Amino acid sequence: MSDQKNAILAVVLSGLILFGWQAYFAPKNLPSSPSNTNEIIPSQEISKSLPSNDLKQEILPTEQPLLISLKKDNYTLSFSNQLEIQSIGNLQAHLSFNEFNDVKQSLGFVFDIDGTGFKKLSFTTLENSNGFWKGLNTQSEITASIVIEPGTEPSVKFISPRPFKFKAIFLSNPKLLENRQERKFAIYSDSLDQTTVGSEDQGDSLISWAGIDFNYHLFALSFDKALNLLHRSDEKSNFEITSNSSFSEIAFNLFYVKKEYNYLSSLGRNLKFSVDFGMWGFFAVWILKGLQFFYNFFPNYGVSIILITLLVRLLTFPLQYKSFVGMKKLQEIQPEMTSIREKFKEDPVRLQKETMALFKKTGANPLGGCLPLLLQMPIFMAFYQVLSHAVELVGAPFYGWIFDLSNKDPYYIIPLFVAGSMFLQQKLQPSTVADPMQKKVLMFMPLIFGFMMKDLPSGLSLYFFFSTSIGIVQQMLVFKTKKA
Repeated sequence: MSDQKNAILAVVLSGLILFGWQAYFAPKNLPSSPSNTNEIIPSQEISKSLPSNDLKQEILPTEQPLLISLKKDNYTLSFSNQLEIQSIGNLQAHLSFNEFNDVKQSLGFVFDIDGTGFKKLSFTTLENSNGFWKGLNTQSEITASIVIEPGTEPSVKFISPRPFKFKAIFLSNPKLLENRQERKFAIYSDSLDQTTVGSEDQGDSLISWAGIDFNYHLFALSFDKALNLLHRSDEKSNFEITSNSSFSEIAFNLFYVKKEYNYLSSLGRNLKFSVDFGMWGFFAVWILKGLQFFYNFFPNYGVSIILITLLVRLLTFPLQYKSFVGMKKLQEIQPEMTSIREKFKEDPVRLQKETMALFKKTGANPLGGCLPLLLQMPIFMAFYQVLSHAVELVGAPFYGWIFDLSNKDPYYIIPLFVAGSMFLQQKLQPSTVADPMQKKVLMFMPLIFGFMMKDLPSGLSLYFFFSTSIGIVQQMLVFKTKKA
């Protein structure tokens, strides 16, 4: 392969990584209009233009509803006798429900009895005591019950002697915070599916749970067994799930939780998948477990990041060693390569043939320098997912000016260290590129990476800086050993 092709391949590979990262992982642009990023978007601005047949109209009360409150153990629940969920509280959650979802009514239920169309029903209270409520709608003969048992989430059950369909309607408003947390509707079937509030989406799938996801918290209803349901969201910030078959009985639980991965895992029902680790989930889960393990001994997640980075570097060193040896050989044959370039500079075909023959003879690998970067990328992206979605790391300080590893470095110091370490690593690596212009292009790669890191979590920059620094030390030791 010619030197020019090697250089072009390196630039294309780096470009694909960078632009792919920006397309799929980089933070979205924040809205420029509000000066206060915590300002709530007024619900009346969204709802004032809704048509009369909008989903919200289905659950607006036709009569003054009666408010009911239940409280037991960790949970409190406020709802109306028309089954409109006003508020839900959980001692495990750190965000008040009003901050989580800035609407008066977050969830409502409508029913279709004997195919007559979905209607909102009012229930007469039959019992209300000690965390238990039971009501009856005499017209449809549906009995509804809501109970909060100690140590469990509120459970809801609908029973009727006549077949019925039900529709659960979530209401919310769009919102985006400075920490890049955006309010979304979410369902889990065989994978997590999220839709930004205010966007259109629809489908038909087996659903384990569905609800609203925002700022590291989740409000959802969850079934004991996945049900085949229709789901639809629209630009008016409505989200509904609808049964496409009739039931005589249906039961589910209501959850309002802070999305701690271990806690969600203990709840079961696939709720742990609300922590969106994406396609790198396998690596991300083990990185999170590793960070938690080291945190038990050194209660600082920045120190945990450094220790797990060292561990990853040691585990991948056998592969990197082979790459370092190949680069060392490449360094040693530089004089011969220069000679070949001068000798066959007028004959590109012969130049390529002689260069490849030299590589084969000495065992040098012109692409060996790409291997350490490629090995880092899955771990790098998994670290990004952990730092962006694991609530355990939110607000976790390091030292000095780093007060939150899940947010960017406010002074861009660590991104500068990243660029400097990459530049040093590039200087230590032998290059097969002869063209001066191509060399200048490659020299800009550390600056591009450093610029890319400036708005990413400081914990991610910390990982990449220490990973690159450890790689430089390993490379220097290998080069020194081979020279000796």
